[in-house]
Amino acid sequence: MANIFPAWTNTAPIKVVIALAFSATAASAAVWYYFSPNYTRVGYMPIQPVPYSHALHVGQLGLDCEYCHTFVDRAPQANIPAASVCMTCHSPDLGNIKGDSPLLAPIRDSYDNGEPVPWVKIHNEPDYVYFNHAVHVNRGISCVECHGQINEMDTVAQAKPLGMSFCLDCHRDPEQSIRPVDKVDDLTWKPASPEAQATNGIKYVHDWKVLPPQSCSGCHR
Repeated sequence: MANIFPAWTNTAPIKVVIALAFSATAASAAVWYYFSPNYTRVGYMPIQPVPYSHALHVGQLGLDCEYCHTFVDRAPQANIPAASVCMTCHSPDLGNIKGDSPLLAPIRDSYDNGEPVPWVKIHNEPDYVYFNHAVHVNRGISCVECHGQINEMDTVAQAKPLGMSFCLDCHRDPEQSIRPVDKVDDLTWKPASPEAQATNGIKYVHDWKVLPPQSCSGCHR
């Protein structure tokens, strides 16, 4: 009696199993790599209710970071300024800059009714991640290390991945990122050379007793 199925079908099941295993591995690797913050968060630039330009206010006019983010050196969070802060420069009653601009209507409305401006959050860590701005700022870690050159941004976008590997890279080698504390808000500051950064970074880490945690409990509390 002739064979119903050709000989190659004898190995078909094992080939199917191998193909499925390979496909599952490839899919897992793709998700692990391409679903990381490098791809899912970097470049995120939502439209905000008010077109606030850091490039203008910080980069050109020299407004200090802590003029708006007043508690960044004293609290875990970098607070968003209230409308009253904006109105010190843009109040129509005082004849200030662009006080009647329609673009600033949400600021004026917030100031009048007490409702916060519905800013869209950009740098958003999961609830299980603990990050303290004050600890970093008071030990020479500038805004640019996590937020990029925000002083050059007309519209704020996420410039760094802010994932676990990003944080651990800095915690393992803080000498590369640390700077003089009085230069934390100077977003244009650069070290004299890579060698100077290495030498001074080692000194700052030693003198300021900088011991970034690398254990799970350091950031997951």
